[in-house]
Amino acid sequence: MSLFNRRALLSLPLVLAACGFQPVYAPGGSGQALQNKVLVDEPDAVDGYLLTRRLEERLGRSSTPVYRLALVVATGQENLAVDQKGDILRFNLLGAADYTLTETATGRIVTSGSVDNFTGYSATGTTVATLAAERDARQRLMILLGDQIVARLFTADLT
Repeated sequence: MSLFNRRALLSLPLVLAACGFQPVYAPGGSGQALQNKVLVDEPDAVDGYLLTRRLEERLGRSSTPVYRLALVVATGQENLAVDQKGDILRFNLLGAADYTLTETATGRIVTSGSVDNFTGYSATGTTVATLAAERDARQRLMILLGDQIVARLFTADLT
């Protein structure tokens, strides 16, 4: 005897529709309203470039932008594990991004906010391995921040 009830699964769309749920990429959804319509400001550093790249992967590139997305990215580093000799064995890479979505035609700020996250990397290998781990952690951090920004933009009221 199975505990899985197919009738409950069939009623799920009705329950979601009743609570106001609307898929992001459905016709008229916020995902469709932003897809290929957002121009991200030119980055001025590596972190900004990585974040812009992720945002363009998720939102697409716009040839005729309806919205402009301004970003301010800040990163820092925190020592985590220090051995008895004083060598640092692990780092946390901290990141924050402030964003502002503006309507290009009117200059009206549609939404703005801030996101933050962190990634870690090990410094127990060679210098080259540590630098590669830091570079990878930086890329992961910008992907995390970009995905958080996109999620916030999709839930924003664009009207």
